[in-house]
Amino acid sequence: MEEFLTEINYDKLIEKSLKNVVIEALKIAERQGLPGENHFYITFKTNHPRTQISDYLKSQYPEEMTIVLQHQFANLRVENDSFSVDLSFGGIQQNLSIPFEAITYFADPYAKFGLSFATGEENTTTREISTPAEEKEKKVSGSATVVSIDAFRKKNK
Repeated sequence: MEEFLTEINYDKLIEKSLKNVVIEALKIAERQGLPGENHFYITFKTNHPRTQISDYLKSQYPEEMTIVLQHQFANLRVENDSFSVDLSFGGIQQNLSIPFEAITYFADPYAKFGLSFATGEENTTTREISTPAEEKEKKVSGSATVVSIDAFRKKNK
């Protein structure tokens, strides 16, 4: 039986909807590969209890890791609550299984699109993204739409 709610948590509803954007983008890549120049940066918690990565990667990235899905990835599988993918690290192919709830950041630099996800009390927002080279040089051409959910939050008086 479902729990009776005393209020609607809009922050959780928004986060769930935004996670569905990530899931649908991954499903497109699973079905047909990445179209055109689209590519994904995905940051996730390596210490999440359901994240499955090799001990080698876990030792190098004990808390958080960013992967890039662009040209060299294989066996992308999208499940109800996670995705898995084969990536090469130092010439060694490894399988990663990442629950959607462990994702803290998702971006498609080509589309100038990015989402940050709450990992506690933080806000879920879309944010402007840039490639590492652009970050290094602090030269960002154009900008992405930035949407903050703060405008929709209940104000505490």
